[in-house]
Amino acid sequence: MNLLILLTIVSFFRTLLIILIIWYGIKLVTRYIFPLLMRKTMHNMQSRMEQQFREQQRGQRSEGEVTIEKNRRNSPTKPNEGEYVDFEEVE
Repeated sequence: MNLLILLTIVSFFRTLLIILIIWYGIKLVTRYIFPLLMRKTMHNMQSRMEQQFREQQRGQRSEGEVTIEKNRRNSPTKPNEGEYVDFEEVE
């Protein structure tokens, strides 16, 4: 009987230790690693926005110049469904 109680207590403390390790691991990730990833993502996003802005500034057209840009997305065309007309029956 003593052995069973001892094994139960050891198993409880082992489970408690695993829970604490997971808890502090999550705290470590959210406190240190997650902000680093966010900072890197924000830096990449800012770099792309600056590059797009520079391209826009470089590619400005003079007054009166016309350009035609095609839509690059190939959206499927809907079949001609016709026009819906609401009507009332007159007697």
